[in-house]
Amino acid sequence: MSSTLTIRIPRELKERMKKLPVKWSEEIRLFIEKRVKHLELIKTIEDVELRAERRRLRVDSTRLIREDREQ
Repeated sequence: MSSTLTIRIPRELKERMKKLPVKWSEEIRLFIEKRVKHLELIKTIEDVELRAERRRLRVDSTRLIREDREQ
C-alpha cells in the first residue's frame, strides 16, 4: 500500500525541474528511501554502541597489577 506525500517548492525551482528529463517522483522516492535506510543504520549503530558500553567490564587495572605483583 502506498501513501501520498505533498511538498511545496519555489515556483522557479519547479520551472527549472520541468526543463530536465527526469522522473522527479521516482528520484524523490529513491532519495527518501536511501535517506531512511541511512538514518535507520545510524540508529542501529548507536544502539549497538550503547549496549556495548553497558557490557564493558569495569576493572581497576591498578588493583590487578598490585595483585599480580604480590603473587
